[in-house]
Amino acid sequence: MMALPPTDIEPNPIQRIADSCPGKLSEYLDLFHPVDSKGRYLHYDELQYRIPKGLDLHLVWSFVKLARKMQQKSLLFLGEPAKNCSFYLTPAIQKAISETDRHATTASLEWMCSKIGEQLYVKYLLNDLIEDEAISSSQLEGAATTTKTAKELLKHQRKPRTPDERMILGNFKMMRFAWENRHKSLSNEIIASLHKVGVEDIDDSKYRPGVFRTSNDVEVVDGEGNTVHIPPSFESLGKRLQNLCDWANEDHHDVESQDYIHPLIKAIVLHFTIGFEHPFHDGNGRVARALFYWYMFKNDFAAFRYIAISVLLKSAPAKYGRSYLFSESDEMDLTYFINYQCGIISRAISEFKRLHKKALHDTEEFNTWLWSSDLYKQLSDKQRTVFQVAKNGVAPAFTVANVQDNLGCSYNTAAKVLNGLVDLRLFAKKKQGKTWVYAMRPKREIQSSWSR
Repeated sequence: MMALPPTDIEPNPIQRIADSCPGKLSEYLDLFHPVDSKGRYLHYDELQYRIPKGLDLHLVWSFVKLARKMQQKSLLFLGEPAKNCSFYLTPAIQKAISETDRHATTASLEWMCSKIGEQLYVKYLLNDLIEDEAISSSQLEGAATTTKTAKELLKHQRKPRTPDERMILGNFKMMRFAWENRHKSLSNEIIASLHKVGVEDIDDSKYRPGVFRTSNDVEVVDGEGNTVHIPPSFESLGKRLQNLCDWANEDHHDVESQDYIHPLIKAIVLHFTIGFEHPFHDGNGRVARALFYWYMFKNDFAAFRYIAISVLLKSAPAKYGRSYLFSESDEMDLTYFINYQCGIISRAISEFKRLHKKALHDTEEFNTWLWSSDLYKQLSDKQRTVFQVAKNGVAPAFTVANVQDNLGCSYNTAAKVLNGLVDLRLFAKKKQGKTWVYAMRPKREIQSSWSR
């Protein structure tokens, strides 16, 4: 059970210490900072186990809270009655902002692609990464479909057979909707449309696609069935969401202004707000994460199309949930949630950079082998692309429709590409149902067949 912060903060902790234990004043003053010595922004539930022996927990918390209030920045008002939400710029948040600015802009993405040099291969790789967020976001909400099966569903463009598969396809459509509508202003209609696109035809009576809740029978429960959050009343939900839209559409990006808020922070706050308001009967988490991406796309951070935060969120869902609870239980201090999300984002960007570095290395290595084997001259540009993708393990199997979509060519051209790879003894093909599925042969077989 989480320990809640006390509401009766000591108004003058220094005077209290001077009166009761002046010899320990320096020890208390060492803790007069928003974060601890390791840069952690600790909630009361965590701080209680990390204070020096002999110090009073209530006084320590009072010191920490005072230090935070002096440096926090107001963000917006949420709830009913409305509460002021604020945050403190922790080291983890600053790092994520720096990583985002350096590696996730449209310009940096174009530079990364040009450095690899093979535009078709890069496009294929990135199209594969787009699927990761849709799949992992669904799995975070309970979809039991494996990642491998989900990839095949999206790549083969087959009809979903189960509610879990419909959820994954809905999330994929939701991410596409966020990208295609990135230039629009946020509105209640956009939020409702995101939900409708994402959950329609899964279980309409449960989700009520695109319809804001009209009752107060929605609550958030933990893994043990305990109620951990009751959203504000539905009665003024539309107005509160409109206020959120107005805040999102307001320009906070002038670095010379005292109202400056980095787009990453605003995107995370949008994520938090949908979770807090729970405007729909179900599917709120998926809408919240999609809205985060929509705002990043809107502000020209195109690399986030290929940076999947839910892959990491699903590895520790309890921590994700606690970051919400920590913020709500401590006077709507959103630092806890923002800080946790920024840690996830930094790791996701690192993984994106690792994949880029690996793609660069694999491209150079593959081209060397391809040229030395004299196979290079026999492959078309499109065949090189598909073979490179297969060799790197980006996609384990291919269909004509899949290649047609990813390479932007005709169906006949895609079929020619794949069958040509079979003729060159690089690929094998087999029928699954009514569809021919192509896959790269084991490398030893390829090398053996070409050494004869």
